[in-house]
Amino acid sequence: MDLEERLRLIKRLPTEEVITERGLRDLLETKEHPVAYDGFEPSGLAHVPFGVMRATKLQDMLDAGCRFKLLLADWHAMINNKMGGDLEKIRKVGEYLVEVWRASGIDPARVDIVWSNDMVADREYWRLFVRVAKNVTVQRLLRCLTIMGRREAEVQQAAQLYYPAMQVSDIFFLKVDICQLGLDQRRANILAREIGPRLGLWKPVAVHHHMLIGLGGLVPKPMGFDDNRAIDLQIASKMSKSKPETTILVHDSADEIANKIRGAYCPPRVVENNPILEYCRHIVFLRKGKLTVERAEKYGGNIEYFSYKDLESDYRAGKLHPLDLKDATSRALDEILEPIREHFRKSSRARELYLFAKAQETTR
Repeated sequence: MDLEERLRLIKRLPTEEVITERGLRDLLETKEHPVAYDGFEPSGLAHVPFGVMRATKLQDMLDAGCRFKLLLADWHAMINNKMGGDLEKIRKVGEYLVEVWRASGIDPARVDIVWSNDMVADREYWRLFVRVAKNVTVQRLLRCLTIMGRREAEVQQAAQLYYPAMQVSDIFFLKVDICQLGLDQRRANILAREIGPRLGLWKPVAVHHHMLIGLGGLVPKPMGFDDNRAIDLQIASKMSKSKPETTILVHDSADEIANKIRGAYCPPRVVENNPILEYCRHIVFLRKGKLTVERAEKYGGNIEYFSYKDLESDYRAGKLHPLDLKDATSRALDEILEPIREHFRKSSRARELYLFAKAQETTR
């Protein structure tokens, strides 16, 4: 595969930002199989952004020749008080999430699965952690706490201050060349790029993917998650498992998907920050390559869109009714999620893990 195709795969949607593109090009020119990673806290049932969109981006990275490391950040989840801070529960929910990505089409044999619990058993990890912590101020760590989904005023435990320094340490301990994470993690990745050269290490490339907004649309005002207002609103409005009424889970039935989408924010002719169009752009077209709208002849008859641009154009012009868009999107998402639901119906182990995760309290 030539360089341009590798770049295209890494940069294509849902990638929204690359820091920097020059750095990414240089990396691919010098490394045939650079190390990329994604990390996440095991925390409750999987929603569409995790189970479908992030899995799609992971596959792009694999196809581009990256060696991918998937970090199950169980210690980070413990610090963030997920599952009541119970490591055993967190571990089991992490195993469930691996099953979700397996069901979504990711081959676990092509991914190095790493647990934070194993890394912290190595004293060299803590040596690196101390080096990182000595090169950052307390105020900077406080600013980075937004990567936990929290702001400075919400910090109540000293352990939470460890979180950003641990995430930066993860990057260098795992020898990561490309941090492939959501926009909500950009402050940690930028900190890693600044600290790396100070420690005599490298400057990792950051590839940030889009944050799908919840079914209710954008929050009304900035929340302080990023200095860039547009990114801040995107992060604050992201689909959250702690708000089930605005979230589509990968286990939702066809009726549940339809009911949730029917109640979603989707004003006529409005394309900016329209969650239904977002799901079409970042999920449906990437997974299916088209959207089929079924409607009566008196309303224009059935139509197939093979381009998101054409879909957006028709919706902006009022040629497509919000209800028709919603129903088409519901059917498409149902088809995309069916293989995942089928995996959990057929595999007794996956079903057991799902029922365990479902029984746990989901917190922000």
